[in-house]
Amino acid sequence: MPKRNASAEYLFLAFFFLTIGCDGQERGQVSAFAQPSPLAESLPRFLTEPEDGFIVRNNPVLLSCAASPATQIYFKCNGEWLHQKAHNSQEHIDDSTGRTVWEVKTDVSRQQVEEIFGLDDYWCQCVAWSAAGTTKSRKAYIRIAYFRKNFEQEPLGKKVPVNRELQLHCRPPNAVPPPQVKWLKNDIVIDPAKDPNFYITVEHNLIIKQARFEDMANYTCLAKNVVASRRSSTALVIVYVDGGWSQWTEWSECSSKCARGLQKRTRACSNPTPLNGGTFCTGEAIQKIACTTPCPVDGSWGEWSKWSACGPECTHWRSRECSYPSPGNGGKDCSDSPLQSQNCTKGLCMKSSQYRQEFINTSETRDEIALYAGVAVALVVAVGIVLAAAVVLYKRRRHEYGSDILDATSAMTGGFGPANLKAGRHDNSHLLCMAVQPDLTASAGQFHGASFPPREGLQKIAMTQSPLLESMPLTHGKACASVCMSSMDSATTVEFGQNHPPALASVDSEPGSLSHNFRCHSIPHRPGMGFAAMPEKKEKTAVPPLGALPYDRRPSAYGTFGCMGGRLVIANAGVSLLVPPGAIPQGQFYKMYLMVSHDDALRPVLEGDQTLLSPVVVFGPPNVPLLTPVVVSVPHCAELCSEDWLLSMQRQETGGDWEEMLRYREEPPFPPCYWQLGNGVCHLMTETPAAYALLGEPLSPAAVKLLRLAAFGPSVCPSLEYSLRIYCLPDDDDSLEEVVELEKRLGGRLVVESKTLRFKANAGDLRLSVHNTPNTLWTNKLQDRFQDIPFGHIWPGTQRLLHCMFTLERNALSTAELSCKLCVQQLEGEGQILHVQTLLHNVCSPLSGSSLQGGAGVLTLVGPAAFKLPYAIRQKLCGSLDVQSPHGHDWRLLAHKLGVHRCMEYFQSKPSPTGTILDLWEAQHLEDGDLDLLATVLEEMGRREDMNPQTTET
Repeated sequence: MPKRNASAEYLFLAFFFLTIGCDGQERGQVSAFAQPSPLAESLPRFLTEPEDGFIVRNNPVLLSCAASPATQIYFKCNGEWLHQKAHNSQEHIDDSTGRTVWEVKTDVSRQQVEEIFGLDDYWCQCVAWSAAGTTKSRKAYIRIAYFRKNFEQEPLGKKVPVNRELQLHCRPPNAVPPPQVKWLKNDIVIDPAKDPNFYITVEHNLIIKQARFEDMANYTCLAKNVVASRRSSTALVIVYVDGGWSQWTEWSECSSKCARGLQKRTRACSNPTPLNGGTFCTGEAIQKIACTTPCPVDGSWGEWSKWSACGPECTHWRSRECSYPSPGNGGKDCSDSPLQSQNCTKGLCMKSSQYRQEFINTSETRDEIALYAGVAVALVVAVGIVLAAAVVLYKRRRHEYGSDILDATSAMTGGFGPANLKAGRHDNSHLLCMAVQPDLTASAGQFHGASFPPREGLQKIAMTQSPLLESMPLTHGKACASVCMSSMDSATTVEFGQNHPPALASVDSEPGSLSHNFRCHSIPHRPGMGFAAMPEKKEKTAVPPLGALPYDRRPSAYGTFGCMGGRLVIANAGVSLLVPPGAIPQGQFYKMYLMVSHDDALRPVLEGDQTLLSPVVVFGPPNVPLLTPVVVSVPHCAELCSEDWLLSMQRQETGGDWEEMLRYREEPPFPPCYWQLGNGVCHLMTETPAAYALLGEPLSPAAVKLLRLAAFGPSVCPSLEYSLRIYCLPDDDDSLEEVVELEKRLGGRLVVESKTLRFKANAGDLRLSVHNTPNTLWTNKLQDRFQDIPFGHIWPGTQRLLHCMFTLERNALSTAELSCKLCVQQLEGEGQILHVQTLLHNVCSPLSGSSLQGGAGVLTLVGPAAFKLPYAIRQKLCGSLDVQSPHGHDWRLLAHKLGVHRCMEYFQSKPSPTGTILDLWEAQHLEDGDLDLLATVLEEMGRREDMNPQTTET
């Protein structure tokens, strides 16, 4: 329709208004140009609006709309008014409201739509008038519907083994509107809701999860829209079974009864029997071996033995054996008796009764002599045992009393006597006790090796036998311990590197000397060797080469803490240990460690659908007394939702089994410990050093476990083949750090930034595939375009370094760039796409793209420097908030303000509830701790005066 100029459109509108005015006067109504009524009408409201439509072949699309109150309604299409003759208008009275309802209809033909050139679609809308103004309806878009004939991809017939997955592809023809796709099995529509063995993807592909015999049929892809329906060619699916051998039968008897023969055994190709074209069993169905059956041998008597001595009955005996030869292989035994007797005195034998009495008397005399000799030997042995026990007990008593004798030079050597002195008692061997208060104004020293207490006035401590200094599990790391002389004005910060094995310090000193020379030797730490163990000989230890170190280097941190506490942080693993002030008794020092265990044998045993949601974190040493709880922060990979998860904290003490310690939202009234779960991290307050891990059991298929997807490729690729390794890891930094370390050793690099995948507990496998690879430059060497990782391999979280590898081959060495998409999709779940864009290096050159940052950042903070809140302010807050206020402005309100009020009984059971709450706040705000936010909370509680501004600087 040609466009009118502006003056023509104004004349057309004026004609509409004049028509409306005339019609209104005929009906006794006031026209739009008449004098307005004192009771003004409202704007028109559309009761029916035009709907989108498609022109099928040459059939026009009917548009209709209705409005009330309205005096006129007209259509405007693509910015132009339709002619009045194109409208079919009518009015009627609404029975419910009593108002006049105008309804108008119009037809849009194919010619009108085709006259519009450009990318915009043809549209129409209604415009309604009343005395109050105009109202426009929504735009209705009209498109020409079509449906191409040829499918872009049709399903192909396939043969699949039973219980294997099968995928049929279908890409329908191009059409407007987009067609709806269904699959037919022998001309019957497949409904995945009724048969979950079928799954239709968003790309309209049909997946048979496990091919069954009843799934052997003809499959057709059916596409349909308003224009027509199209059927693809039929694909025949054959489910076959390859034959398998049954068990061998027992060997038959030898075919010969007495000589060489044959034995045989058989098996059948019936486990299972080949079906539907499956391959027949390969191999022999009959096996034969040579055999020899020994012939039977009849027994024969040997020579008689000599006659025995003459007996009391005047008779002697002799015997013979059936052994020349012995009967065998079913041969006959010897006949007749093997014994023979005869009179040995030729009739001159004495009476039997007299001879018997003399024989009895002689036997009794011999028995009495043997009895007396046995009693005498037993008495001698008993006396010897008593004497030996007395000697051992005497020596042990002397050893205990002698251990209390201290050498006079022990005061000058810091409590460590010469090597020839005996070790002290173990009454308080788990503590590094000091007889006098340490100098709190002295700075703590930093060195590598063992820690030594101050020299003035110390009691003797058996360092090498203390349970506090029990060895940690076998690990390699750089152990840099320090002595903490904590004070408000000084602290010591000690950093540990990952790439150095733990060390023992050898000390060159003499009694009375005020200086020590330390040598740090990189040797692996062994069980039974404490960090403070003093070597008896000054010998250098060889540093093992890098190749000799094990790959499994568990991130760990160590530090020596006193009464002012401190913090151990393994930054790249997201694990930390906060030892608050007052947790360690006054005047004592504990050498503590924090470790992330990668040992599969130390992980808890999973039951049912349980999954490991956090790394196994160990801190110690075990069995040390703590006055207040420490805070262990552990990352986890669960997407928190109380309706989807049953979470539990597991603990394993030294020498014990894993046991459930806490269950989320099911804690007892006075729990032994407390935990605060947040997004991605769990803060645990406990007084028991042990190994801890977070387990989860899904309560519904909607439970989500977060996975980290990381793709690696070789740093240098001198050949045509290029391997992509995609790892599926728990979403925590420790797992990614472990893979980075492994790939560095393999010469790999991260080719794309890692991403997070929401993995659901719906038993769906994980499918990995490569897409959009330039076909002219690269070739995928795998026959299948995708690989699957079973759900049971991923969900428990106990299989480390889980990954798939895709091998691509470039057509020439000159191809120096790879661009593709790595698609990771959980069946019936969510997915992620990793866009790979990387350069290839045929020889060693600087890495491009993402680099590997290996090595765990380990940090040890000692004393006040480890805390955001100054010690003086902390003590002031504890003194004012620990006392319960009748208005509730005490530690209870502080817990509510800070969001840690889930288990108030736990804080109430501690000596200082406020201090325990502040310790948890310190652990929660390791990186983003802001004292201004804490000051705002205290100001809302009316405790602003407790935060002295002059002391808030850290």
